[in-house]
Amino acid sequence: MELKYTRPFLNRLEDIFAESEFVLRYEKGNFKAGYCILKDMKVAVVNKYFSLEGKVNCLYDILRTISVDQSRLSDKNKALYLQIRNKETH
Repeated sequence: MELKYTRPFLNRLEDIFAESEFVLRYEKGNFKAGYCILKDMKVAVVNKYFSLEGKVNCLYDILRTISVDQSRLSDKNKALYLQIRNKETH
């Protein structure tokens, strides 16, 4: 899957979080990886000062590592999520 560093693609990644049980927050912080995942609370925190490219990369990395209940996702978002997850296994 080719990552697109555009605002619409970032919005699509954010939509997956919106439909999932995870809460996505943009906050300031000095995260070493640029983001922090609080799995028990199902919260993903991304550095709000990141560029568009940095945010896309962070959300992509987070979606590769967390497990999302696919039954909550729309067909369009489910297809994108599965593309992201399948990239991990290849």
